[in-house]
Amino acid sequence: MKQREMPDTIVYECPECGDETEHTILKGRMGKATIEGTFRCTGCGRVTSETIKIPSLIEVPVVFSDGDVSETTKTTIESNDIIQIDDEFELDDGRLVCVTHIDVENGSTVKKALATKVKKLWVKRFDILNVKVSVNDGQKTYSLRVQAEPDDEFVVGTQIEFEDFDCLIHAIKTKHSLVKRGSAEARDITRIYGKYRRKQYDVLDFDDDEEFDESDYILDDDEDE
Repeated sequence: MKQREMPDTIVYECPECGDETEHTILKGRMGKATIEGTFRCTGCGRVTSETIKIPSLIEVPVVFSDGDVSETTKTTIESNDIIQIDDEFELDDGRLVCVTHIDVENGSTVKKALATKVKKLWVKRFDILNVKVSVNDGQKTYSLRVQAEPDDEFVVGTQIEFEDFDCLIHAIKTKHSLVKRGSAEARDITRIYGKYRRKQYDVLDFDDDEEFDESDYILDDDEDE
């Protein structure tokens, strides 16, 4: 198991909220089984100085997927951690992953669970992402993928370079909205829409007044998983 380090936050019962809530550790001293310090509840804002029992460490089975390759391993989490879909964390061996499914004790799959209720975690590799890109050449739309790190930003109006052509980003579909101006991080992107540009074009002008029409990019596989 990994060695304990002073966390940034800790979950325990807040008298004001009447529930288990996350507390920011403003300052503290870590003992073998407790943290003595000053804590602020992220729910109600209550600040108090007290001694909190450190949650125990538990090992949970993990199914790790990297493309078509899967393996079974284990990782260590704290007993009071709240685990939810799309959480990003490092396995004990340092691999960055993202949670895709959570199996709990009764055999069901949930979107969120307390660590002690988790029976198995399903995760995917998250250090390198394959971002979907739809490129339209005026007559046909091509579905491609580009590799990126989770923090990489894609900006509407800039271009993505492929081997034989460039793609001028027209719009970006994220988990929450359709971005027609601005940028989005790779971790949030479900698909990028762009226009085909020949390689010999050194200067690309982006028409801010041109309307984006998602129907131009209809694909058989355009349903985002």
